[in-house]
Amino acid sequence: MKRFLLLLAIGLAAAAPEFVEVAQDDSRFAMFGKRGGGREIAPVDNALYKKECASCHFGYQPGLLPAQSWSYIMQNLEKHYGVDASIDEQDRVAITNYVLANSSEKAAATYRRSAKLTASMQPGVIYLSITEIPYHIKKHRKIDKHLITQKEVGSLARCAACHTSADEGVYKKRDVKIPNYGAWRD
Repeated sequence: MKRFLLLLAIGLAAAAPEFVEVAQDDSRFAMFGKRGGGREIAPVDNALYKKECASCHFGYQPGLLPAQSWSYIMQNLEKHYGVDASIDEQDRVAITNYVLANSSEKAAATYRRSAKLTASMQPGVIYLSITEIPYHIKKHRKIDKHLITQKEVGSLARCAACHTSADEGVYKKRDVKIPNYGAWRD
C-alpha cells in the first residue's frame, strides 16, 4: 500500500509539475491548492503603498475593490475623500500598477472574499468605497447603527476597528470584536 501511494504521488507530481512548482514557490498557495493559504484577501505587500496610503488610513487590500474603482481613486488623489492626497507621478503610477494587478477581479481566483465581493458588483459601476459594494453591505446589515457610529469605530470604512486580523487579509467572523458590543448587550 505504501508503495502504491508513493507511486501515485510521484505520478501526480510528474503529471502536474507546474502545480508543484507554484505550491513550493508561492507562499500564498498552500499545498494541494487550498485557496489563499487560509487568507480571504491578499494582504498588502507593497512597501510604497504602505508608506503613501497606509500611513494615513487602514491599508485597504487591493482585492477589496475592482480595477475600475482603483483607477478612479488613483486618478483623483487631489480629491481623496475630502483630502488632497497627491503624490509624485512616479509613485502614483507604481501604486496604481500594484492595486490594479491585485484588484478584486484578479484576486478572485485565489481569495474567496475577493471572489464574493466581485460577484456581487454590478458591471460598469465605479464603487468609490468598499462600503458601497453589495456584498459588504449584506455582511454588515444586521449591525446596529450606534455600534458603527460610536467613536471607537466611526464608520464601516474603518475595517480594523472590528476585524482584528484585517491587516493580514482575514475577515472571518471569529476575528470580529466590535468595541462596546458587550456593554450594549447588557
